[in-house]
Amino acid sequence: MLGQMFLLLALLLQTWNVHAHKPSDSYLKLSINDAVISGQWDIALRDLDFAIGLDADGDAGITWGEVKAKHEEIATYALSRLTLASDGSVCAPLVKAHLIDDHTDGAYAVLKFEATCGRAIETLQARYALFFDVDPQHKGLLHLEYQGQSRTGVFTPEQSRQEFTLDRPGKLGQFADYFREGVWHIWIGFDHILFLLALLLPSVAMRVKDAWQAAEGIKSVFLNVLGIVTAFTIAHSITLSLATLGIVNLPSRWVESTIAASVVIAALNNVMPIFSERRWIMAFLFGLIHGFGFASVLADLGLPGHALVLALVGFNVGVEAGQLAIVAAFLPLAFTLRRTVFYRRIVLQAGSLAIAMLAAIWLIERLFDLELLSF
Repeated sequence: MLGQMFLLLALLLQTWNVHAHKPSDSYLKLSINDAVISGQWDIALRDLDFAIGLDADGDAGITWGEVKAKHEEIATYALSRLTLASDGSVCAPLVKAHLIDDHTDGAYAVLKFEATCGRAIETLQARYALFFDVDPQHKGLLHLEYQGQSRTGVFTPEQSRQEFTLDRPGKLGQFADYFREGVWHIWIGFDHILFLLALLLPSVAMRVKDAWQAAEGIKSVFLNVLGIVTAFTIAHSITLSLATLGIVNLPSRWVESTIAASVVIAALNNVMPIFSERRWIMAFLFGLIHGFGFASVLADLGLPGHALVLALVGFNVGVEAGQLAIVAAFLPLAFTLRRTVFYRRIVLQAGSLAIAMLAAIWLIERLFDLELLSF
């Protein structure tokens, strides 16, 4: 059992290239006024350190002095990987200021820049290539503002060149933008996925005399899963809304640490049951905390003031759609394998221990601001 547990953990570490909470992202905000583009680009210091080296003394800590000494190199590196153009004519950006800001996953270098095009911008062409050569999982999250309207976009290696027509975006288009972001976030939010999987692993089994046995009918399994997913959905929808609307806010480190702890508890519950068959209670209680985590991502994307509710609903519906896709992929396979020793011993028990170990590392990283994993 112990050897199987470590094998599963090794597979998790090799397969999921994540650092504590989410993969590498940068946040690019462009505001367009006539022929002028005002930009702000937030880039994670850990990503810049990997790409160009910021930690001059090698003490595993990055100081303001070390970042300041690299200002010119940071600007050159970043802006050489961003091209803005209007009607085919390049609009060269010039850096106006260097700042530091904190996001939920650490400190970011902030480049404030301005680009002037030859005439009023009607169509913006953008090419984004930051870190794609060293990290194919990196994404550039764009927030574009024009005449009081907001749009979003995501740059990936497959979509490094995009074009934006500067007309008033329709409500359906805005809803679709945030819906896509919601789906994408749940699919890359590995702590959210592991929490959900830890709750779902026992859904095709039942505890009898301290041992797991296969559930008999699909109806009981379906009702079990429905209760868990519904409780999680209601809970995180409540806190996502409260946080996005500014009614309740919690410290990000506390939220992220509690999310990691929720994964540990949910996974260990499959080995040493505390909530027994009432896992929906756990889904609801910890779902409240996961909602604050979703809210931090939505805030980083940038919220259009004129369509706040639309963005909130679109993002939340996207999260639910992504979540249901995971359930739809997991449940038929789990139900088919539920009677096998492989499922009960390896997937359910050893898999739960492996999830708990990985989440425990995340918890230590988030509580003490450490980097224990090299990815």
